[in-house]
Amino acid sequence: MIDLYTAPTPNGHKASCTLEALALPYETHYVDIGAGEQKQASFLALNPNGRIPAIVDRDNDNFAVFESGAIMIYLAELAGKLLPSDAKGRSKVIQWLMFQMGGVGPMMGQANVFHRYFPEKIQPAIDRYQNECRRLFEVLDSHLANNEWLADDYSIADIANWCWVRTHKWSGVSIEGLDNLSRWLTVMQNQPGMAKGIEVPFSLGNLLDDDAEAEKFKDSARNMLQK
Repeated sequence: MIDLYTAPTPNGHKASCTLEALALPYETHYVDIGAGEQKQASFLALNPNGRIPAIVDRDNDNFAVFESGAIMIYLAELAGKLLPSDAKGRSKVIQWLMFQMGGVGPMMGQANVFHRYFPEKIQPAIDRYQNECRRLFEVLDSHLANNEWLADDYSIADIANWCWVRTHKWSGVSIEGLDNLSRWLTVMQNQPGMAKGIEVPFSLGNLLDDDAEAEKFKDSARNMLQK
């Protein structure tokens, strides 16, 4: 049994979607990051960096794993799925996983900060991060023009990138004209476990269509940025 400590963010969804895709049994523990629970001693014992998600594998001496990408690799190896065992196949998956962790996630995260969360609109910063997000989306689109999946087969690399790219509207980044990326997003939405995984620990609904909920979420995020 896996204990999942998480919140409804793209990084949190990387873990929950992977657990759902692998059909691994798990118990969810909500971490209220707006209230700073990720900085409490009990959580820091699991993740010294004070960020969600984190997992504990009860069946492996309560082994704790932090960092969303490391969690995905651990779970895929545990289940023997979504990550090839051969060196080349494994490397292809990890390359695209690192692409998300080093590029897509950080750039979209900063776009969110400047586009959504900062009360002061610093347009050069907004432009810089939104433009970089669009460039990264174009990299994905070009690759997907000749590939069904990011690696040879469906893998944790697809899940990781999808959990972030699917939120592009929140970052204020258009995917207009990126037909291959749009195709992949639709296919990913229908992969087993994805719809359920993005509702862990609870559904955020459609923030873009609900001004009150969007403002509430932004207030929580602003508070989190100061912790």
